[in-house]
Amino acid sequence: MRGIRVASAALLGVASLALTGFTAPAAQAAVASGGGTSFGFGVEPSTVAAGGQVTLRVENCDHHARVSSGVFDPVTIPKGHSSATAEVDWDARPGASYRVTFTCGDESGHTELTIAGGHSGDQTHHPAPVPQGVQAGEGGSVAGFDLKEIGLGAALITGSLAVAYRFSRRRPGDDSA
Repeated sequence: MRGIRVASAALLGVASLALTGFTAPAAQAAVASGGGTSFGFGVEPSTVAAGGQVTLRVENCDHHARVSSGVFDPVTIPKGHSSATAEVDWDARPGASYRVTFTCGDESGHTELTIAGGHSGDQTHHPAPVPQGVQAGEGGSVAGFDLKEIGLGAALITGSLAVAYRFSRRRPGDDSA
């Protein structure tokens, strides 16, 4: 009987690890949370040809979201909506990376938009070499997770280990719990 309890506790631990590790990245796939902001935002695609169109997305913004960049006209995403489109300027420099700033209420965050080589009307896209190194890190996160997700995962793992330990230390005649 004790073996069943230990196996059940171990299975609970593995399930909590699996849920913590697999659901958080899937939720962030569409819109990444900005470093230090309470709202999520993103640009799709993150690389586009000059003259191309991008979709600007926000989540958890209870205000009108304002989006600005040096490569397209300012865009307002109305309260209650989650996306808008913008057309990239034709004179955008191929290979360049432009900052896109999202503002929701008093908070703001930014991401980068890279301009591919060629124009969106071309059938052959030849990306220009990027003149600087890659942008590393997520600013305020660890491997794409924010502190709330790390804390929640640690709490689930700790709780699962505590339950497994408690069940493994119980005596055969102790059925009070």
